[in-house]
Amino acid sequence: MTKTPLKASSGPGKTAAPPGSGKSVRVVAVSSGKGGVGKSNLTLGLAYALTSLKRRVLIWDADLGLANTDVLLGIRAERTIHDWLKGERSLKEIVIKAPGGISILPAASGILELSDITGDDKSRLLADFEEWKEELDFMLVDTAAGIGPNVVFFNQVAPERLVVVTGEPTSITDAYALIKALSARHGLKNFYVLPNMVKDLRDAKNVFKLLSDVAGNYLPDVSLDYLGFVPRDDCVPESVRRQTPFFTARPDSEASRRLLDCARTLAAKEPPPSSGGGLSLFLNRLGESSLTVN
Repeated sequence: MTKTPLKASSGPGKTAAPPGSGKSVRVVAVSSGKGGVGKSNLTLGLAYALTSLKRRVLIWDADLGLANTDVLLGIRAERTIHDWLKGERSLKEIVIKAPGGISILPAASGILELSDITGDDKSRLLADFEEWKEELDFMLVDTAAGIGPNVVFFNQVAPERLVVVTGEPTSITDAYALIKALSARHGLKNFYVLPNMVKDLRDAKNVFKLLSDVAGNYLPDVSLDYLGFVPRDDCVPESVRRQTPFFTARPDSEASRRLLDCARTLAAKEPPPSSGGGLSLFLNRLGESSLTVN
């Protein structure tokens, strides 16, 4: 298993290609082995951090059982993916333009698995997404926690995958279980890892080492790539209570500075070879009828 050397991310490092330079749209599924690790809040913050780097970002709130990205922003979604599934709206008509320049495709609680759609609905989904090819640099897909059918579905169709983990033993164990399931059952090999709510850089290194060591012992073909870390910071739960992104409310906080480092690292990375095509590959995979989600 390939391990990325751990080091403090103190600057932008390698210069990323600017928007509009011909690079394809990056599609990243953000997942976690268990709930309560701050995944959705981190996804939202990462979107704002990327936006501050002049990247155009869409969050697809893909937790179809518990929509929450709009709640974190204090925004009421007038229309959701459910309206699209009923054929009443296009994707662009349900997208929320959030303060700060990001866009959100809101989920709807309690609807059928998106992985169940077939035929005309898939064709319509592909056609709707084609309209975004020239308008985005990143799509962050905020999946549910765990290893349910939708989590598998979105990790299969997304060319890049990010696993959020904390220092709690159950979080590390469940993150490994998620990676193992996606690798052993579905052939997915490349994962970014982002320790969240850790004490400091040393704690983040320990979390990544624990996860990468066990994966290295049992999943030799899997590559875990350390993306950086976000420390536990009082500004984060306070921002959640205020329904305001911590990255915009407290840009000077340690959590915001570290998250900006993560965004710089992600923007500068060359995606794994298997992810070639970005949004185009994402759309092609969405259109396949043979995706395995059991």
